[in-house]
Amino acid sequence: MIPYSILDLSPVAEGHSVREALDASRSLAQVAEKNGYRRFWLAEHHGMPGIASAATALVISHVAAGTQTIRVGSGGIMLPNHSPLVIAEQFGTLEALYPGRVELGLGRAPGTDMRTARALRRNMEAGAESFPHDILELQRLLGEPDDEGGLIAVPGMNSHVPIWLLGSSLYSAHLAAALGLPYAFASHFAPDQLLDAVEIYRERFQPSAGLQKPYVMVGTMAAIAETDREAAHLFTSAQQQFVNLRRNIRRSFPRPVETMEGFWTEMERIGVEHTLRYAIVGSPETAADKLSRFIADVRPDEIIVSTPVHNLQARIRSVELFAGLPQRISQAA
Repeated sequence: MIPYSILDLSPVAEGHSVREALDASRSLAQVAEKNGYRRFWLAEHHGMPGIASAATALVISHVAAGTQTIRVGSGGIMLPNHSPLVIAEQFGTLEALYPGRVELGLGRAPGTDMRTARALRRNMEAGAESFPHDILELQRLLGEPDDEGGLIAVPGMNSHVPIWLLGSSLYSAHLAAALGLPYAFASHFAPDQLLDAVEIYRERFQPSAGLQKPYVMVGTMAAIAETDREAAHLFTSAQQQFVNLRRNIRRSFPRPVETMEGFWTEMERIGVEHTLRYAIVGSPETAADKLSRFIADVRPDEIIVSTPVHNLQARIRSVELFAGLPQRISQAA
């Protein structure tokens, strides 16, 4: 079966603190490591009371310090928010602390509203436009220094931290293919261009020193419990969060509710269900069927799963149950 990984946002659950959210990410990574997940990534978001992973490199270090073997990294660092030198130094430091386990996924979006984006890096248009150049600069800073006395990253140089390109559009597929980078598509919240993006990436992939053939990881959300009803109940937290985002309401990650009826409008329901249509929600039997069909449609090399569940123990249980889905799928084949 294809490998599975975890994408975590360090959700600040309603009624809990940022410290509890960060410790929960470490606990979840430990469970993922025990259950055979390949990597544990954290995502950069800013100005969101429900997400604690804004200082992504620091949270990666916190998680890596509590684990032994699982690969840790960013899913992703939003490069237009930063200078390549700063990111090279941060991830070069992480590689020195946790050798052979660190990965750097890069995105082009700001990961926040535009006012916060401007506070992070003043010239946002230039940052986005220079994205391909900044990736090349970052690769150079993480590689072997030249002999011409140019800019170097310390730590960073000679670390050769693996770089991934993340995306939710066709632009990212073209760029990942041109640069010969592994590609992760954010189908867990941007499903519409998934199949086209994967096809473009595979067709136009140019082998590079780091990767000889295309490698695609695709994202999905999951809320798995003992019954379909319990899983659907847990998933109402994610549904509320997406409605709140559309309404520009900033709050901590909400507790689940018995029903979404009365919370969202009909148009909001249609929009959220469309956005989250690849989510794997249900009992293990139901989840295995949904995941099997998703794999058949997309043919990914790897799946990365986000588990937006309010209660930590229920989130851990969902991750454990997801790890058992490959066996269920193979038995049903």
